[in-house]
Amino acid sequence: MEKDQITAFFDLVKQVWTEGLYGIDIGRIIVAVFLFALFLLARNLFTRFVIGRLSRWAERTENKIDDALLATLEPPIRFVPIVLGVFFASALLDLDKQSEIFTSNLNRSLVAFTIFWALYRAADPVSTLLRRADRFLTISMIDWLAKAIKIAFALLGAATILEIWGIQVGPIIAGLGLFGVAVALGAQDLFKNLIAGLFVIGEGRFLPGDWILVEGVVEGTVEHIGFRTTMIRRFDKAPVYVPNAKLSDNAVTNFSRMTFRRIKWVIGLEYRTTAEQLQQVRDGIEKYLQENDAFARPEETATFVRIDQFSSSSIDILLYCFTKTTNWLEWLEVKEQLLLAIKRIVEDAGTGFAFPSRSLYIEAMPGDALEVAPLHSPQTIPAQKDA
Repeated sequence: MEKDQITAFFDLVKQVWTEGLYGIDIGRIIVAVFLFALFLLARNLFTRFVIGRLSRWAERTENKIDDALLATLEPPIRFVPIVLGVFFASALLDLDKQSEIFTSNLNRSLVAFTIFWALYRAADPVSTLLRRADRFLTISMIDWLAKAIKIAFALLGAATILEIWGIQVGPIIAGLGLFGVAVALGAQDLFKNLIAGLFVIGEGRFLPGDWILVEGVVEGTVEHIGFRTTMIRRFDKAPVYVPNAKLSDNAVTNFSRMTFRRIKWVIGLEYRTTAEQLQQVRDGIEKYLQENDAFARPEETATFVRIDQFSSSSIDILLYCFTKTTNWLEWLEVKEQLLLAIKRIVEDAGTGFAFPSRSLYIEAMPGDALEVAPLHSPQTIPAQKDA
């Protein structure tokens, strides 16, 4: 009786061992887990070997793009041993037909994920390569292309994995199209900003790093041109996120593309200034502009000094000139030197600068004189009689 029980127990153990989990031999499961763990442990060694071989190959080239590409591909390469471990571990298991289909789809999905992950990460070095075509494409367009390439790889990878699992992508795309129409009706501003961003980049109105002014909106330095908004940092370092539609519809002044920088002043002199002094001041300012290399010449751009008008409290001289530098700090220094020079010229001419003033004249009209009351009462003087 006891011998039969022991035999039955060993038969039970054998049955559990052979059938195991979901009909899979436990021995095979242990070997599969051990094999997968072995691939995990060898991942660092595998990555170091592959990266080392590729690094030696990259060192033979002069460009730096392959080095950047190798750095971005390191995470997908580190994921390869996991894919191999899952594949060989699942191959050891004696699976039924349904489980075999599942593991086959899983292995194919992991392979597709690794490939498209590598392509997604490789888009960044490719954008660096595209920057060499800056004669034909702007930096912002290159950034947009790089983002579009990454999004395309992500969508293609997702579609491939869905197709592997038997999910049809076509009906999903059709449904998204109908959904997109509904969204477009309620998100017109979003799409308007997206299209406006394309026009801004295509026209090349400004680039990151440019100093721009949008009247009534913002003035500052462009830092990033996004799909929907453009980030502009004001001079107080506050970031402003401007919808692209405002940049497309409004007038944008790009100060970074100035060839010269303008100075326009009205110099008011006192009315006591003589004609000779006015001529001396005008000629002195004009001579200073002609002899100073910091200013553009009249043949390069409009430059003139003219006695302009008789204003309410001064005789005005119009000064209109341009500096060769467009740098703001350098322009302030040139303007300061011009101010000091004009001050000396006016003082040497013996005249002075006018300031706003108003004269008040009072006239006493005939018959409008005021009568003043006497301080003392009038006394009566008796008349003297002739002797």
